[in-house]
Amino acid sequence: MKVLITGGAGFIGSHLAEAMHAQGHDVTVVDDLSTGSLANLAGLAGQSRFRFVRESVRNESTMTTLVDRCDVIYHLAAAVGVQLIVDRPVHTIETNIHGSEVMLNLANKFGRKILVASTSEVYGKNTKIPFHEDDDTTLGSTTFTRWSYACSKMVDEFLALAYHDQYGLETIVCRFFNTVGPRQTGQYGMVVPRFVQKALRGEPIQIYGTGRQSRCFCNVADVVDALGKLIGCPGAVGQVINVGTTESVTIEQLADKVVELTGSRSAKERLSYEEAYGRPFDDMLSRMPDLSKIEGLIGYRPKHSLEQTLRQVIEFEKKRMVGG
Repeated sequence: MKVLITGGAGFIGSHLAEAMHAQGHDVTVVDDLSTGSLANLAGLAGQSRFRFVRESVRNESTMTTLVDRCDVIYHLAAAVGVQLIVDRPVHTIETNIHGSEVMLNLANKFGRKILVASTSEVYGKNTKIPFHEDDDTTLGSTTFTRWSYACSKMVDEFLALAYHDQYGLETIVCRFFNTVGPRQTGQYGMVVPRFVQKALRGEPIQIYGTGRQSRCFCNVADVVDALGKLIGCPGAVGQVINVGTTESVTIEQLADKVVELTGSRSAKERLSYEEAYGRPFDDMLSRMPDLSKIEGLIGYRPKHSLEQTLRQVIEFEKKRMVGG
């Protein structure tokens, strides 16, 4: 296939680009490098059947040409990371909503199957665990900036499903649950690389809030494997699908595990959300996916444990810190 990946220089996108290329597909990555990095694509640089285009997905002229030349689209371009969302809410809303609007319109124009990346953030403060794709959404007040991300991705989902219902466009929506692994940056608030970097430097590991919040961290390799199978699964078309793992850990337990695996002497330091983000912040206590739909569709079961994933991140960060 000729595969187009928006946001392909990002963390998940770059791993997906490598996997698609390794399977023999022609891969075109488009990324404006606002949060992605060419270093993530170093392994593909100069390869045949690979092309990188530095551009925003909001540039309809360029995207028209790229969509015309592809067979399928993975739309991963988005503003991500809690810190980025808090700091740049206008950028978040414009990038997520208008970017998806452009991509879905062009996918429909040229009849290209499109997989749209969404997020577990859309479940908001729902307390029914695990989260099933059809569960209600409970969001906080619009005065809390962090919910702008969830709302923007919900609009993306509504739009993707609307194109499927109204025009028959082959759309698939995937809700990612805390994907982690090598290449993820802690710059925009991602907790695992942030903890690992602090531990390796022997600096205090800052835990925001109580530390009793629980999350399920899924290895990027498991996510990429699922994406590769879902794009070819007829039953996935027109569906919203959770992608993640059900191995749960509290943020405090995560900090302890990172300290243990790095052999660090880092102390734990607690910050209120207001101290961390400079403003009041709304959060959810637990986040866990119901994976019955994706298991039924493609037989999906995560292969990596949290400890295996953390060891991969630690090794990656060690090499990065010494420039290797």
